[in-house]
Amino acid sequence: MSLADTIRERLRPLAPETLEVFDDSADHAGHAGARESGGGHFQVVIVSAAFAGQSRLARHRLVYDALRDLMPGSIHALAIVAHAPEEPAS
Repeated sequence: MSLADTIRERLRPLAPETLEVFDDSADHAGHAGARESGGGHFQVVIVSAAFAGQSRLARHRLVYDALRDLMPGSIHALAIVAHAPEEPAS
């Protein structure tokens, strides 16, 4: 199972309507921080009813909590776009 697949599995409890995970690690090859930790750069776009009424910070915390043990080891950097279903994507 790839790390992107592991990320998808870890986020499944948030019952996402949409979930996209992008591995941007190749774009950051040679980055000093990535070399030190050995972790990858990922981008997550997730739409879930779990985010309804939540602040941006609270939404990010939900995602980070699901992936906590993967950072900073396997995941060096994580970009998050998190929306509730009724919100427009930005």
